[in-house]
Amino acid sequence: MASKLFFLSFLLSVTAICCAARQKFSLAGFSEEDLRSPKNLKNLFENWAAKHSKNYASPEEKLRRFEVFRDNVRHIHEGNKEKRSYWLGLNEFADMSHEEFKGKYLGLKMGRREVVRKSSKSTFIYQNASFLPKTVDWRKKGAVTPVKNQGACGGCWAFSTVAAVEGINQIVTGNLTSLSEQELIDCDTVFNEGCSGGLMDYAFAFIIANGGVHAEDDYPYLMEEGTCEEKRSRVKVVSITGFQDVPENNEESLLKAVAHQPVSVAIEASGSDFQFYKGGIFDGTCGTDLDHAVTAVGYGSSYAQDYFIIKNSWGAGWGENGYIRMRRNTGKPEGLCGINKMASYPIKWKLIS
Repeated sequence: MASKLFFLSFLLSVTAICCAARQKFSLAGFSEEDLRSPKNLKNLFENWAAKHSKNYASPEEKLRRFEVFRDNVRHIHEGNKEKRSYWLGLNEFADMSHEEFKGKYLGLKMGRREVVRKSSKSTFIYQNASFLPKTVDWRKKGAVTPVKNQGACGGCWAFSTVAAVEGINQIVTGNLTSLSEQELIDCDTVFNEGCSGGLMDYAFAFIIANGGVHAEDDYPYLMEEGTCEEKRSRVKVVSITGFQDVPENNEESLLKAVAHQPVSVAIEASGSDFQFYKGGIFDGTCGTDLDHAVTAVGYGSSYAQDYFIIKNSWGAGWGENGYIRMRRNTGKPEGLCGINKMASYPIKWKLIS
């Protein structure tokens, strides 16, 4: 009897080890057998849909979404079989084709940046910074609000702007206040286009001209364009005194800026791996046609790989709790995904009484 119990325990241990190894290999919770089994894929889809509260208008629409989901599962699985410094995983976007995803969740508008650059021609204020710490994480310094979710509104430019303003405001005043992206989407309409895209420099200029920006509690996010409510509150809780562009294609300058405050950056995020990034140091294939706005909130190194810590606006279920670590020191002036091409930050002077 004892020998039978030992044998059974041994089998269970081996099975657990094999399953754990398989789980670690796929890093997505499914295996080669799952990919070959329509039943297993169906079950995976149903469980995923329930987890993300997905409801479809018709059986035909559900079938179409399942087919997209199946293709995405295969992409994730095949990608994770490669030896890379990052991995992919299922998230709420798994029933969207990549073209659909790009159309809804990217929203940087490359326009006439020179219109606002003229107001930001002063010398890069961090140029002479000599000592930079090896690692910086503004989350640990209390200068970063929880990750937000732009939803299917291309307002990433507003989220990037607001995160940078939230950061410098906390650094200067000691108060971390969650600010309103919705106010920018509704009211900053001279050059920016709400859910159809925008640019952070325009938004910084708007906040200066507007005398500040409301708190998020006073002007909450709708995940869609609304009507500008300038009189919602006459008190603008946070203001800035200016903004500056980081010298283009200069990673050292970007590093200096991020060492002192969160910085708005633009990247190309249209690669399929970006849609399903789950963790690790991202160094995947991407170009430099900037189409998404995010915020650099720190930098560091791991296993001899240097990276920027990037706050995204796709909710905490994407990436590393809403963040992505993007490789730096790539040897290319424009940086990975063009991150060094178009960075800027707000300025807020501390009042001396």
